[in-house]
Amino acid sequence: MALRDRESVSGRCVSDKQEQNSTRVITIVFLALFIDLLGFALILPLFPSILDYYSQTEDGFYLSLQRGVDWFAAMVGMPPERKYNSVLFGGLIGSVFSILQFFSSPLTGAVSDHLGRRPVILMTVVGLIASYALWAASRTFGVFLLSRIIGGISKGNVSLSTAIIADLHSPKARSKGMAMIGVAFSLGFTLGPMIGAYLAMETKKGEVFYLHSALLALMFAVADLIFIFFLLPETLPKEKRVSSVTSGFQAALDLLSPLALFQFSAVTRRKESPSQDNLQNLKTLGLVYFLYLFLFSGLEYTLSFLTHQRFQFSSMQQGKMFFFIGITMAVIQGGYARRIKPGNEIRAVKRAVLLLVPAFLTIGWAPSVPLLGAGLLVYSFAAAIVIPCLSAVVSGYGAASQKGRVMGILRSLGALARALGPVLAATVYWLAGAEVCFTLCGVCFLLPFLLLGSVKQRTKEE
Repeated sequence: MALRDRESVSGRCVSDKQEQNSTRVITIVFLALFIDLLGFALILPLFPSILDYYSQTEDGFYLSLQRGVDWFAAMVGMPPERKYNSVLFGGLIGSVFSILQFFSSPLTGAVSDHLGRRPVILMTVVGLIASYALWAASRTFGVFLLSRIIGGISKGNVSLSTAIIADLHSPKARSKGMAMIGVAFSLGFTLGPMIGAYLAMETKKGEVFYLHSALLALMFAVADLIFIFFLLPETLPKEKRVSSVTSGFQAALDLLSPLALFQFSAVTRRKESPSQDNLQNLKTLGLVYFLYLFLFSGLEYTLSFLTHQRFQFSSMQQGKMFFFIGITMAVIQGGYARRIKPGNEIRAVKRAVLLLVPAFLTIGWAPSVPLLGAGLLVYSFAAAIVIPCLSAVVSGYGAASQKGRVMGILRSLGALARALGPVLAATVYWLAGAEVCFTLCGVCFLLPFLLLGSVKQRTKEE
């Protein structure tokens, strides 16, 4: 009897220690990602002004790209207005950034399964430092675009953050961690653009208007590197790592081919591959993640067109709108989403995806700003739940040595969706109108909703 009591006490002590370690890791990942996203988001409100700056300097490379954008705008019937053109050009640059993330995320995750999370995330932050340094020094569009390319390749640190959370010992800790990652995104993308816009207004005579934002982004990245170096522990023990980085043509194809990514081939070819039921669930969840972000990013992108065209929103009003969305999402993620119990995530995602249908229908047909606000409120609530919960569910699949690969593939599918969604949505918007675009895409959210119905209870992994 006494022995059982001692074992029970010992078990509770181990559990408490694991819980404390998980809380510490979640806090560090949240702060590191928040600092990173603050720096990343500084540039977002400056894109139109940066493009105008290079057009006024008659940069040859910029002008050659502008002709291609003009051709696309004319093809889809976009009005020849500077505001629309800047949003379109900025969106296309964003698509290039997402394509680079599509390639880098699974590779970064696979390398971290071999070397560990800590050294690889430090390498990605060094890449971001180089990116921001180039941005600060850029005076031609070619150098600016190079800085974005290096930044896109180095943005695998986000998928590594989810892999670190996926390493945690319990489903409850993983669910809480994924929700906190969502909070970091919401706060970073809410506060970062505001700071960037403010710094651009404080430019002294003779200075390039984006210099202060670029230097602050660089400072954030350096601070993030120091913070991670001294505080982030390694969450993948050596005994759980893969023995070597898989090499060769087939391995590269598995991590870079869209078809192979949808099949999670890089996971199934390993000895520790999931069971057949779990593999089918993983494929379905990957497809749901892609379809959701494909539709969501497209409608999110065209929202700027709609509010400017229908309600004549200024840049400041657009900023206030996205601030409202970001704060609402942060409150929902910090309060409700992180308290969703393990095992209830799929049910929560299905409810949220279903809510997006009336949300986008309301936004697309809203005749007044108050009705638009109501649609945005429902949209923000639903959007705050889907990605953290899907990430938490996917993080439970695969052996410990595969978490980085699994989360990298998931992030890569999201990047591919974000690269393709805005281009297609913008085309539908200008060819068929806002109402048709938002109605068609909104109803299409029923597809990921139906797919989620086929996801079975996860069987225990070896």
